[in-house]
Amino acid sequence: MKSRRTLLIRTGHGSAGAASVPGLPEAEPARPPMPLDPPDLPPAPVAEPVPLAEPVAVAESASVAAPVRTGPVVPPPPTEPPIVPAPSYPETSSTTGTAPAFQSLFVDAPSLNWAGPGDSWSDAWAVQHQPPSQLQLQPQSQAPTAAAPAPAVGVGVGVDPTELPLTAQDIALIRDSLALVEPVADRATAHFYALLFLQHPEVRPLFPAAMDVQRDRLFRALLAAARGAEDPVALRTRLSELGRGHRRYGTLTGHYAPVGECLVQALARYAGGRWDAATELAWRRAYRLISTIMIEAAEEAARTSPPWWQGEVVRHEQRTRDVAVLTVRPDQAYPFRAGQYCSLETPWWPRVWRHYSFASAPRPDGLLVFHVKAVQAGWVSNALVRRAAPGDVLRLGPAAGGMTVDHASGPDLLCLGGGTGIAPIRALVEEAAEHGASGRSVEVFYGARSAAELYDLDGLRELAGRLPWLTVRPVLSGTGPAGGALTGELPEVVGRFGPWDGREAVLSGPPAMVRRGVGVLLRAGLPAERIRHDLVGELAAG
Repeated sequence: MKSRRTLLIRTGHGSAGAASVPGLPEAEPARPPMPLDPPDLPPAPVAEPVPLAEPVAVAESASVAAPVRTGPVVPPPPTEPPIVPAPSYPETSSTTGTAPAFQSLFVDAPSLNWAGPGDSWSDAWAVQHQPPSQLQLQPQSQAPTAAAPAPAVGVGVGVDPTELPLTAQDIALIRDSLALVEPVADRATAHFYALLFLQHPEVRPLFPAAMDVQRDRLFRALLAAARGAEDPVALRTRLSELGRGHRRYGTLTGHYAPVGECLVQALARYAGGRWDAATELAWRRAYRLISTIMIEAAEEAARTSPPWWQGEVVRHEQRTRDVAVLTVRPDQAYPFRAGQYCSLETPWWPRVWRHYSFASAPRPDGLLVFHVKAVQAGWVSNALVRRAAPGDVLRLGPAAGGMTVDHASGPDLLCLGGGTGIAPIRALVEEAAEHGASGRSVEVFYGARSAAELYDLDGLRELAGRLPWLTVRPVLSGTGPAGGALTGELPEVVGRFGPWDGREAVLSGPPAMVRRGVGVLLRAGLPAERIRHDLVGELAAG
């Protein structure tokens, strides 16, 4: 990345001071700086000259003894990673009463070469290329609104009708308009982002350069939230998680108002005859509810945690051709529970985040473990499996997900893990071992196509040998030698081993396997409230 930037600067400005040479054709005049040229950055500091070493003895035949330069001494890599400090963010300062500021343990890391919100490259670009009016976003309460609908009947003068609670009629209008928008969601999504980036170019740096994966997420998340507005408890839980997670993109409170305006405009274009003043008012009320929950959650999280953590890769194990196990040391204490997941960003693909489950329970040394499978055309997964190495630094978003288990009490546990979906299940087993399992038994079905893909089977069997309440059953769905493993598709094999009534089930792996597994367990009589999954594979693709 650095060499490419240097090349662009030289081709853009390098010929400005070149002298003409007699006998050669006149050089083309230097072109003026183009809008896409990177900003001029200050020159790098000149390193201090390395002192010469003492002259060394040479053979008598040598006429002159050339001095030998000595470079800096590189210490050997440490054998053990340093201990992560204990959590300090819940505590407050005795003098100010506020949470202490977060200080990164990484003061200099060669791999911190990404560009994104808050880095010097993006800041220089923003100052140089954006109009002054776009450098300071207005808070949501002061943002201009486009064509606000007339006050509803019964609303007093001076009362903003969008601030009133959603009604049953609002929810019905939202559903009716969604029925028309969803069949053309791809076009509506493209129109939404076109409006957003055209009218508010200051938000473009918050998104990755390639929008093929990210494009659908924000728009569809807003639609899903509006659809679930009649369940305020579930809506607040989901939106609070989204609000905390969006901090890693550099999202600020002032960004929500432009997104809401462009959402309304895109919906108005594709809702057809269903769009009228009442429908627009319903959507504005829904979006105000959505944005308020997300903003409150983000501001609350900002008081106790950073928007992202930096994590240094301290170990990279290639388990199979496409699967690697990464051990990461965060720069600060990182709170999470077994069964949860987080989003990762690599320095090679700025602003491209993918979700991966934790493969271990919280550890005293603070290290985090991830299982990553390289998928076809997967930007982040291929970078983590084939390019990442010890010393590289990743960005980590906050922990999320509800696939946690109460180990103090509860029914026996049934776990289905397919492929790298075994990661959160292994973490749950480790956490159960730390709590003594509380008399519950844990049965793990670990599925893959071939025996070679059961990359973590030896580790699970080692745990089962030490934990009498743990049973591990490998399942192979492909052709080839089974080696004592069960054969068949994982959900169907689990169905043959029932009954599972009275159990609590956890499923993790490819989305298709999880959905089939849920269906098998429901038909076996397991209540839906006792079946847990996050479908992280669907989020992590790429």
